[in-house]
Amino acid sequence: MLFSRRMDGLAPYLFAEMEQKITEKRRAGVDVISLGIGDPDLPTPAYIVEEMQRQVADAANHRYPSNWGLPEFAEAAASFYQRRFGVELDPAKEFFPLLGAKEGLAHICWALLDPGDLALVPDPGYPVYAGGSLIAGGRVRYLDLLPDKGFLPDLDEISTEEALRAKVLFIGYPNNPTAAVIEDDFFERVVAFAKKYDIAVVHDNAYSELTYDGYVAPSFLSVPGAKDVGVEFFSFSKPFNMTGWRTGFAVGNHEILSHLWRLKTNLDSGMFDALQRTAAFILKGPWDSVHEMCEVYRRRRDLLAEALVSVGMEVPKPKGTVYMWVPVPAGYDSGSFAEHVLEQAGVVVTPGRGYGPAGEGFVRLSLTTPDHRIAEAVERIERSLRL
Repeated sequence: MLFSRRMDGLAPYLFAEMEQKITEKRRAGVDVISLGIGDPDLPTPAYIVEEMQRQVADAANHRYPSNWGLPEFAEAAASFYQRRFGVELDPAKEFFPLLGAKEGLAHICWALLDPGDLALVPDPGYPVYAGGSLIAGGRVRYLDLLPDKGFLPDLDEISTEEALRAKVLFIGYPNNPTAAVIEDDFFERVVAFAKKYDIAVVHDNAYSELTYDGYVAPSFLSVPGAKDVGVEFFSFSKPFNMTGWRTGFAVGNHEILSHLWRLKTNLDSGMFDALQRTAAFILKGPWDSVHEMCEVYRRRRDLLAEALVSVGMEVPKPKGTVYMWVPVPAGYDSGSFAEHVLEQAGVVVTPGRGYGPAGEGFVRLSLTTPDHRIAEAVERIERSLRL
């Protein structure tokens, strides 16, 4: 049997492999604690579930949806962006619903890239940036995110030849996996770079609402001229504990979104109207549950950081996301350390090299695990390192 050659260069998805390892260990009777996958352990807030139940019961929502999305969802998103980021959006032209941000990030590669085109991808970075580009036939130029540069890509290191060949630049802050945040004029520099070389910018804004210590994350679209070159993806998954609901949207450049619309009209039938109306309801507030989640994750961040420092691991406290990007102890690389704590401690951490070559030397730890299990995980890791 013959298969598409585009699959030959595509590695298995990082978290699919992790899920398989966790399943195998649990079948063997191991009490596994996962600090690997960023899947919230707390349920979707009850008021959201109740609204979805009400919308599902309405027969008006049971027919095919519009691929462009319901006006009330678009208007709620535009109102949210104005209120939260000071960004003006035309809901009729600068909004597009997504079946989760991951889906949109993968599919936008098909809308932007021809075979052989160059995609500028952060390294380490969310695997879908590179994976989606490769599936579309594109080539990937990795941009190193280094600690001494605040885990921001150095745009000056991109050669003129590469910049002229590039069609898309992926960025995402607060950042997955490094948890870095924007505290300078980086977005302004991205806009200038994209305009100079006619590059589309895709900003993954999945974690803007999960921040700590007084930090407030900006929108890429708040920079003058950003809508001329790019789009921003917003996800409901992490701030509202809705990973399984597959709900998000893209906003920004109309031309980019219209090409994504043309692609997706040939691939799917749009987002369930009941879910769109529920998403609009969420965006209108209240947001008490998001503030509560921020406090939960801040507490877990501090607990994990203090515990790891006590066992001799260097741990910076991030100002955003639900992750911690931690250098591995001396004597290990990211893969051997992840394997060690899984085999010796029954704890899952994500090896940094799974996010790209520059992720070597780090592991990503997720805060989406109850406090007592985080404490137990660190105790197990400490015992395994003593051994």
